[in-house]
Amino acid sequence: MSVYEMNRSTSHFTGFFGTLVSAFAAWNDARVTRNALSRLSDRELDDIGLTRGDIDTIATRA
Repeated sequence: MSVYEMNRSTSHFTGFFGTLVSAFAAWNDARVTRNALSRLSDRELDDIGLTRGDIDTIATRA
């Protein structure tokens, strides 16, 4: 089992630009998560307790 831990530091960005950078980072994280889960087979998803219908919900929470 693999665990990926990603910590992004956007503390050096402030104001509107910082908000923009944070929003882009969140969107990209969701995109990467969605793509990774979509590549799994139905059996692999079942092994981790997910279904195809759960992918969007999980991706937006990440």
